[in-house]
Amino acid sequence: TSLIYSQAWLNHLYATVFMPESVSEDKKMKERPIIFNAADVNAILSGRKTQTWRPVKFPFIDRNIGCELSGNELAGEIAAGNFWNSTFGQPGDRLWVRESYQGPLIPEEEISDLNGANPDKFYTPKYCEYAADGGPRPEYVDRDDNTRHGWRPSIHMLRWASRITLEITGVRVERLNSISQEDAQAEGMELTGWRPTYSDPDSGGDVMTPYDNFATLWASIYGEESWQANPWVWVIEFKRVEDKS
Repeated sequence: TSLIYSQAWLNHLYATVFMPESVSEDKKMKERPIIFNAADVNAILSGRKTQTWRPVKFPFIDRNIGCELSGNELAGEIAAGNFWNSTFGQPGDRLWVRESYQGPLIPEEEISDLNGANPDKFYTPKYCEYAADGGPRPEYVDRDDNTRHGWRPSIHMLRWASRITLEITGVRVERLNSISQEDAQAEGMELTGWRPTYSDPDSGGDVMTPYDNFATLWASIYGEESWQANPWVWVIEFKRVEDKS
């Protein structure tokens, strides 16, 4: 049985050096965290998801001169290749995925290594379990030696526990309803069952296209009124960076 020992004690060593945004050695490529739910994680791992659409939060303040930007102005900047105001970065930057997890989970036979010469070896995805994989809630021992079961929320994931790194390949700012069938597929959506559709609401029932399923998902998260309002959104295209270690 895998156990986690003194989670808060283990993590505090890394908390002091953890930074939500870190700059690589070349001082150009940046890394930022991004949260995905279990369905999105599985779509990324299977290769079905290569985009994410996220709301632009207004008021949006220009980082350079401090004035407020409209959606059209922001979209124009990004389209012109000016990524100064991009919330998620620019092509070539990386996003490391935060997801629900538990770790480090240390097998009982390796507990003695915790106080050995190489305790840092436990700070890798190898010693974590992830809720998206569909397994049972892991068992662990807390700081007071109480046996518990459960997942840590994605927002609390530290960099070392992330198993998925994405490289940004494109950034756009668009109106939500402009999403194409191809974009919806890249968002991880598929063709499904028979229901009234967003793309043809008068059809009386049809197959749900990727566009329809994306619209349904968006409305379930942000509300039907959000879809109808057709807000400005970030469109982030990415590819997965494979671990070669």
